[in-house]
Amino acid sequence: MDAKWEPILEKALDCVHCGLCLSACPTYRETGRESSSPRGRIYLLRAVAEGRISLEGLAAEEAYLCLGCRACETACPSGVEYGSMLELARAAIGSEGIRTGWARKLERFVMRELLIRPRRLAAALTGLRFIQVTGLDRLARFLPPSLGELASSVPRVPPARERRRLPLVTPAVGEKRGRVAFFVGCVMPELFGVVNAATVRVLARNGFEVVVPQGQGCCGALHAHSGDLDFARGLGRVNLEALGSVEMDAVIVNSAGCGAALRDLEQWLPGEGARLGDRVRDVTEFLDEVGLRPPTGRIEARVCYDAPCHLVHGQGVDAAPRRLLKAIPGLTLVSHDDPTSCCGAAGIYNLTQPEMSHAVLARKMEALAAVDPDFIASGNPGCLMQLRAGSEAAGLRAGVLHPVELLDRAYEV
Repeated sequence: MDAKWEPILEKALDCVHCGLCLSACPTYRETGRESSSPRGRIYLLRAVAEGRISLEGLAAEEAYLCLGCRACETACPSGVEYGSMLELARAAIGSEGIRTGWARKLERFVMRELLIRPRRLAAALTGLRFIQVTGLDRLARFLPPSLGELASSVPRVPPARERRRLPLVTPAVGEKRGRVAFFVGCVMPELFGVVNAATVRVLARNGFEVVVPQGQGCCGALHAHSGDLDFARGLGRVNLEALGSVEMDAVIVNSAGCGAALRDLEQWLPGEGARLGDRVRDVTEFLDEVGLRPPTGRIEARVCYDAPCHLVHGQGVDAAPRRLLKAIPGLTLVSHDDPTSCCGAAGIYNLTQPEMSHAVLARKMEALAAVDPDFIASGNPGCLMQLRAGSEAAGLRAGVLHPVELLDRAYEV
């Protein structure tokens, strides 16, 4: 057996094939195919590891049809580390050169040449904003269908005033309760600068001095999910050096995908990753733990909270964001029928698997439309973009925000 398949087989053997994961799996819910379920994929990967089937074909196809939402981990009674196994399997597929074509080349370019280089990413998005503001993006309808759909999925880029860099240190407001480091991410400053700014303000209003350590970079989550695990490990080491030795009460993250990646760093870097991972907290989790200072204003609105997969399933944080939202005077938290299932974003899945992504999103939007909220709250950039696109397409009136944006508004009112 190839050495790279040994840890995959070891994890696969933990599965007892009980099937409790089936109803939690978005792709199984859509297709009804056993091969498109966690149990089926584990069986396929085990068969590859044992040399009974080839990696090419169904095994590789299903490894990338999977959203990687990790809902199966929450449902699993045996503690199967499915997310880690999937990343290892995709890395093995990548090393075999099975994935080829322009889509793979574009994905690799974006991952390695844009996301990890802040200046280059900022310049690219500034150019994209010019195209969007001038209406040149409408020319996408003249592109071939596959490229046109890809172009239409590109998010709207906010104006420069919303993309300003955060101060390196923001003092606590009122009595100081502690000092935290803030992980800014790679996409968040450029597409969700308002969320980062709101996060810092809310932390400061709750008595915490907020420091933005220099030297931090992309968390590597998207690289690992796409099978570029060695590159992701390198990014993990950069953040370990920048954040691992900082004297802070916690390292605060407001992106669920980044938080899960940083918390799982010990799996990428055994024996050293825990130095950072054990200190990482989602902003909602942290504020819930330390005790939220009561907001000073009211927000009269009905809000649906939609849990990001890598927060609820990857980090086990579910109740904290709801408790914080309930603490806002005037706000009514309403539930829908599908709050902890995937929205179909899954990193760049909506670009690489658009058909399945749209099917998964349609189920989510149907559940949200049934309760007709004023706002939909979610704590991950991919989810925010996917839910905004889905709301617009479905004609929902709801605005889509991060929970800290609502908290920030409640302190400002």
